[in-house]
Amino acid sequence: MFLKVAMGSLLSRKGSAAMTLMAISVAVFVLLGIEQIRQQARDSFASTVSGVDLIVGAKTGSMNLLLYSVFRIGSPTDNISWQAYRDIAESDDVAWAIPISLGDSHEGYRVVGTAQAFFDHFSFGKKRRLTFSEGTAFEGTFDAVLGSEVASALGYSVGREIILAHGLASTSFTKHGNQPFIVVGVLAPTGTPVDQTIHVRLEGIEAMHAGGTMIPVGAFSSQSNSESESESESESESESEFTEPESITAFMLGLKSRMSTFSLQRQINEFAGEPLMAILPGVALSELWQMMSMFENVLRLISALVLLAAVLGMGAVLLASIRERRQEIHLLRMMGASPLYLFCLVEMEALILCSLGMGIGGVGLYAALLIVGDAVFSRFGLYLDTTLFTPEAALMLVMVLLATLAAAAAPSIKMYTAAKDAT
Repeated sequence: MFLKVAMGSLLSRKGSAAMTLMAISVAVFVLLGIEQIRQQARDSFASTVSGVDLIVGAKTGSMNLLLYSVFRIGSPTDNISWQAYRDIAESDDVAWAIPISLGDSHEGYRVVGTAQAFFDHFSFGKKRRLTFSEGTAFEGTFDAVLGSEVASALGYSVGREIILAHGLASTSFTKHGNQPFIVVGVLAPTGTPVDQTIHVRLEGIEAMHAGGTMIPVGAFSSQSNSESESESESESESESEFTEPESITAFMLGLKSRMSTFSLQRQINEFAGEPLMAILPGVALSELWQMMSMFENVLRLISALVLLAAVLGMGAVLLASIRERRQEIHLLRMMGASPLYLFCLVEMEALILCSLGMGIGGVGLYAALLIVGDAVFSRFGLYLDTTLFTPEAALMLVMVLLATLAAAAAPSIKMYTAAKDAT
């Protein structure tokens, strides 16, 4: 009976009730949506590189090693000898190893020298493997594979010839024009630094640097046919002569058993041949995310402000309606309703609006995630799970209910006092 009276009262004020319901629905939609994005952004950041047990580089800070090996930010303090890489990669505990060589670029995008193992074992997100939107992995010494963002921004496709530049600046005055690379594949979007990277073979990096002296920008375009032929011959000689590099920047390891992670990490950190450092990428990524905690705090603040605006708006609508409900108050008092009954009636109306708003907002968010989930993942690499009712979301909905009751307290008290005055 009590619920029926509350519903009837809301239906008698369809316009204001509908606007209030819409405001709460939007607030819940934004609140849960921001929480979903926050959680998935944290999870996606933590899984920028997945399935890698250790990242090894020259002695430096763990953050610096993580930044230049995974995010392509900054520069290494030193390189690692190829022999040290081979010694560790051939350890009984190691299942696979991915070498990484940095130092060159193309139109401002980093070039990474690596091996076939990169495409076979590197994964991201929830152990998603790299896939190709066009072409295949490199096979020849001077083959190149582009990240999706590189191909899109520069308008490159399979078959395109590219010239790599020395250094990492967006504008370089020296290019390795004597050794052009051919694009043989374009990776599908991942939402990770892989999208902004050009991948070539380690042998190609070595041959490119040893195949001749770097020439100024534009000089290679004015060479004669005979010079081009001689370059082609030197390219062939380089391709056959240089098969492995002298040093690399870093490498990633996948172990046969997780139980050996810490023991191998200690062995690498105490490596006698040269100063090396091994880090656990998951731990380093978590530490880096904690340094960026302001991002989460800003999202939480936005959610709180949206919720505050919605519940205050609902309270204002209910408070303004008290003056219009004097006849309803008199009628209910004549039927024997106590002031406490009327107080609870307003609170019940607020709870009904809030519950309906949470339902509409939740359903709307679920539908939106189904519609735009794939597009968000392909564009930003952010996997938006449609599972909304997590413990964090449940806690937020409880807070919404409590905030609704608090916001409805003022109109409820006004209704209570109006009922006492009507006696």
